[in-house]
Amino acid sequence: MQAYVYKSLKKADTYVYLAARDDFTRLPEPLRTQLGKLEFVLDVALTPERKLAREDAAVVRENLALRGFHLQFPPATEIDPMSEDWGTDA
Repeated sequence: MQAYVYKSLKKADTYVYLAARDDFTRLPEPLRTQLGKLEFVLDVALTPERKLAREDAAVVRENLALRGFHLQFPPATEIDPMSEDWGTDA
């Protein structure tokens, strides 16, 4: 299965995989509004052997088959920025 990957120019580290290139009609209107302009970044063959950096390729293939798109969110932040040492003596 072929996938076409686009990055959101409005939401950092958010990507959309589409089953058909430039077929943005598959995305619900509220989602398109939230993502803003999308920029093409990658054309990838999603074979059963394919490994993806942040996503499970089987889940991406399933979403593409069912919905025509898959949404990849930014990685969850596990570190609370307020708990870091800010280097102050206060």
